[in-house]
Amino acid sequence: MDKSYPKILNRVNEHVKVLSKDIPDTMSGFSAMGKGAIESGALDKKTKKLIALALGVSARCDGCIGIHTRDLIELGASKKEIEEAVGVAVYMGGGPALMYAAEALLAYEQFS
Repeated sequence: MDKSYPKILNRVNEHVKVLSKDIPDTMSGFSAMGKGAIESGALDKKTKKLIALALGVSARCDGCIGIHTRDLIELGASKKEIEEAVGVAVYMGGGPALMYAAEALLAYEQFS
């Protein structure tokens, strides 16, 4: 059965809310770091999110794939841009990364 990335994100978000309540300092620090890392600078936000997606593919993180793919669609990333980013992940991560690159395309289809 195929994964449902919208369902994965809903489940993850439920638990992140619990963590935000239970360990607020850690979660607010993580949130601040994420905002700082993704803000446009020498690289624009979309480019940074493409990097984040590639790293999520390499780490085999379903939540990361879902979050960054959804965000990339909202930022106007094309399927081709996503394919090229996950192609770099495959190059760097080999066969396991290839399997999760396919997952990123499934997430793209589900959020589009």
